[in-house]
Amino acid sequence: MAFLDGNTTLKRLRNRYRLVVMNDDTYEEVVTFKLSRLSVYVGLSTIFVLLTGLTVALIMFTPLKMYIPGYGDVNATKELRELKIRTDSLETAMKYKDQYLVQLKKVLQGEGTEKLDTTLLDIPVPENVDD
Repeated sequence: MAFLDGNTTLKRLRNRYRLVVMNDDTYEEVVTFKLSRLSVYVGLSTIFVLLTGLTVALIMFTPLKMYIPGYGDVNATKELRELKIRTDSLETAMKYKDQYLVQLKKVLQGEGTEKLDTTLLDIPVPENVDD
């Protein structure tokens, strides 16, 4: 297997080619370009970089950036975070109220009247101070 010689590869990139655009009816040459593989590669790379740069600039400097997920106004993000915290605390408060109401309903219906065993409690004996 022959390795590509750097000199021959560079020669192939610099070989000159002619691109001719002709009128099909009259065979008249409309435009002629003298190109090499290297110039075509450099030209296409330049166009790609310019289009990428223009697209990024268009998104960064216009309101289109608001359509990117996770990107938005700093104030809107702060307000959203505060609303989320507030909503979480309201949900917790509602859960506690619901539990309270369920327990209150049980007590009013007589379901929650179990006797507690108080014999296992360790009640301290008061000390007599007769000095």
